[in-house]
Order: sequence, then C-alpha cells, then structure tokens
Amino acid sequence: MKIATFNINGIKARLEALPAWLAEARPDVALLQEIKSVDAAFPREIFEDMGYRVETHGQKSFNGVAILSRLPLEDVTRGLPGDDTDEQARWIEATVIGSRAIRVAGLYLPNGNPAPGPKYDYKLAWMDRMHAHATALLASEDPVVLAGDYNIIPQDEDAAKPEAWREDALALPQSRAAFRRILNLGFTDAFRARVQGPGHYSFWDYQAGAWQRNNGIRIDHLLLSPQAADLLRDVGIDREVRAGDKPSDHVPVWIDLDA
Repeated sequence: MKIATFNINGIKARLEALPAWLAEARPDVALLQEIKSVDAAFPREIFEDMGYRVETHGQKSFNGVAILSRLPLEDVTRGLPGDDTDEQARWIEATVIGSRAIRVAGLYLPNGNPAPGPKYDYKLAWMDRMHAHATALLASEDPVVLAGDYNIIPQDEDAAKPEAWREDALALPQSRAAFRRILNLGFTDAFRARVQGPGHYSFWDYQAGAWQRNNGIRIDHLLLSPQAADLLRDVGIDREVRAGDKPSDHVPVWIDLDA
C-alpha cells in the first residue's frame, strides 16, 4: 500500500500538476493539505474519474485537507479532537481497507509565525491536542499513519541553512520538543528510518531562487505506529515534482507498506 502526503498549496492552482503526479506515481492513498477550498467546490470528479474515492475537510481560501484513496475507506472523521471551538480545517482521518486495515490521518499543522504570539500559542496547543489523540490511536494497537505538513524542521540536518531558521516557529526548541513528544509515544519518522544525513527536503520557498539553489527544508512527515513501522518496505520524496509546471512549494513524500 503506497501512502503519500502532499501539500498542494491550492487545488485550483494544481488542477494539472496533481492529476499528472497521481497518474505517474499511482499512490493508493494520497493525503492532501492546503486544498484552500470548501468541500462543495473541490473538483472531485477529476479524481473520481481516476479511480479515487474523495473525502475532504475544506475551508474557504485557507487550510483544508483531503484524502484520495483507490481503496475502500471506513470511519471517516474530520477535525482534531480536543477543542470544539477550533474552526480551522487541519485534520482528516479514516481507515483504509487493504489486505489489512490501516488508520491514516492527514494533517496540516499550524505554521505558528510570528513567534512568540497568539499564532505560536495556537501551534503548541494544537500539538498538545495531537499528542493526546495520538496516544488514543496507539491504544487501538492497529497500524496508524500520521501524515502531512507538520511545519516542523525536526533537526538542523533537515534544513539547507539551519541558521536561517533559528528564530522561526518551525525550528524553535519548543516546536521541536513538541514533535519529539509525539515521536516518543512510540512513533517512527518513516523517512529517517530508511534515509540518514542532510540534503533531503520536501519544501522550497518560491522566493530567492530557493529551488534552484536547493535551499530547502524537510517539514512533510509520515509518522508510523509500531504496528505500521513493522510493515514499512520503502520510502521516498518525489522532489522532481518541484521542477514541473506551476508546482506547489512542497513535494510528495511517500511510504510503501506491506498491507
């Protein structure tokens, strides 16, 4: 089962690039972030015609997450538990039915800038809620995949120029500590389980020739519960997508599970 995460930075802007990548990469499940569309306006027919079931949790102009799946989905839920007043569309969750069931969550973690400030407080509070929900998901002892744009640079080696991010919410010590607390519950960073060392990125800013100079960061992650980590066969970053026509500033990151 090939599961990918991809921050598309606007579904309307990616109506050619996204189907082209899906046709070439053929993920069984694609977890999308920043669709920037309400549910009713999402162009689901394009993807349904490609054989995907479409589930969205949208929001006008901002945020928004979606699941595209070639496999059956069950128990689809929307929104991260823990705060009934949170109206931002940043979490969608479902069980994918393959040869075995995999619980997947697609997430768009808050950026948090400027820090300090209310946006950073929201980011850390959101990560506390994620920690609580991840704990509950682990209790099921089912394979679980938490995938998406985490807006976290876990370590200095995950940035081409780590010094440029020292004061940024993506790399502040409190952000990294919150990410580690989730990992320390028993999750595995799928990419780092297979690939070590610097130079591996999933985001390049549109400004200042970041892509051309490979000035990137790794902020798109797939975290695996122990049961899912046992199924891991392969992992990769489709970095060439960034060089395509009208690209997102992110690229897909994917895993292959024996499922």
